[in-house]
Order: sequence, then structure tokens, then C-alpha cells
Amino acid sequence: MRFFRRGETLNERLLREAGLDRPDEELEAARPPAPVDPVLNFRRQYDTAAGALAGAGLPPRARRWDAIVTAEAPDVDGNEVAFVTLPDGSLLVEEEKGNAALDPLAQAVEGELTPPYRVHAVRQTERLWAVSALRINVARVEADGDTIELTQTSDGKALRVDGTPVFGSIPELERLGEATAGPAYAVHAERLDGDLWEVRVASL
Repeated sequence: MRFFRRGETLNERLLREAGLDRPDEELEAARPPAPVDPVLNFRRQYDTAAGALAGAGLPPRARRWDAIVTAEAPDVDGNEVAFVTLPDGSLLVEEEKGNAALDPLAQAVEGELTPPYRVHAVRQTERLWAVSALRINVARVEADGDTIELTQTSDGKALRVDGTPVFGSIPELERLGEATAGPAYAVHAERLDGDLWEVRVASL
């Protein structure tokens, strides 16, 4: 026996019987959830722009500063400075106008943090700088490329170098991922200099 509604056209009946006459919101709720991309899920924990496609380039990193201090550095030119202090205390300058020593900025940070850390400093006056610093993890890794994304889930391992899927393994990053986040993890690594990489790990 079929159920007919009065005043219902043939097309309306066929749609109803096929379950396609429900409101859009009901259809949306009935749809199965989209599969989770572990790389994109990892990026969402660290990035301000969460909608980028996996492999399309990492959006700007969300800044969760661990220390904000002021420092006097009248000899430093420009209005902004960015650098990384490596575990041995040496500075890797990423943004600076001129070649002045950035030690006063690093010394101000080290009243709050120990290396390694990342710094972004903005000039406030002719002499005074506001200095924001973020703790980072640095590891020595023998690998090609400038960025590495490694994920390990119940479905297996996925490795990307500079956005391109590759075969193989990077034992240093695998050990770091397991030690930090357990059996399911995502690792994002960016080359700093030589075999030194800035590494972020999240559990999945």
C-alpha cells in the first residue's frame, strides 16, 4: 500500500517517497560527517586561518606568546625584528633592517624564558621595543626540503615534504611524535638552518 497526499503532484510524491522532500536543514543534518583530514586538523590547533586545504600552504601561525617584555635597543634599525634563539644561545635572524646586534632583545626575553624561542619585536619609541617571545621545540633532523608534515593514525603513516606526498620515513620525527603525543600524532617541521628544524607535535 502506498501513501498519497491530497493535492500532491506526481513529482512531489516521487520526491517524498525517495526521502528528498525534507527541508534543507534536515537533509544537512542527515548527511554523514566529512572525513577528518589529520593534517588540516593539526593545522587548526596552531593556525588562525583554519579553512586552508591540506598541502595548500600553511596559514599564519596563531601567536600564543609565552612572554612579552620591553627592552632598550636604540642601535637596532627599522620598526620590526624577528629572530629565533637556538638551543646554544645563537640567534638566527629572520627579519631585520640593518645588521645591529640583537642581544639586548634576547637578554630581555631570557629574564622570562630559556632558549629555544621565537621572537617578534616592534619598536615603541626611539629606544624602546616591545618584545614577544614564544617557546619552540628544535630538533636535529637529516632530511630534504624546507617543510615536513608527518601524520600517524590507525590508517597508517603519511609523509609530505614541501607539500608533496613522499614514500619513506624520518625516524627522528617519528620518535618525537610517539614520545610527545602517543601512537596517533601529527608533526609539522620547518627548517631553521642546516639540520636544525622547528618542530610542532599534536595528538590526533
